[in-house]
Amino acid sequence: MHLTNLQTFFIILVIALGTMATRFIPFLLFPDGKKYPKIIDYLGKVLPPAMMGLLVVYCFKNVSFISGNHGLPEILAALITVALHLWRKNVLLSICGATAAYMILIRFLPI
Repeated sequence: MHLTNLQTFFIILVIALGTMATRFIPFLLFPDGKKYPKIIDYLGKVLPPAMMGLLVVYCFKNVSFISGNHGLPEILAALITVALHLWRKNVLLSICGATAAYMILIRFLPI
């Protein structure tokens, strides 16, 4: 499907407005000095660990522990992620280091 320049402009405009709205609305709803509702505080505490758990489950969902290399690259990369994060408390290092380790492991571990 071919879009006209005007259609492309409006698509970009709507996406930009939607992105800006999701960034600005929390500051309008909860200005500095105003106490947050208890549900917001609760969600701020429970959602980060819940999202981490969700990502771990997603990363291991297609791993076969009974065939091939039995999920060894994935398990080792996860352990490297935890070790790097406990060692340096640096998210970028944890992500990059574990990704590099995983790429090396899947290339060199026998199947």
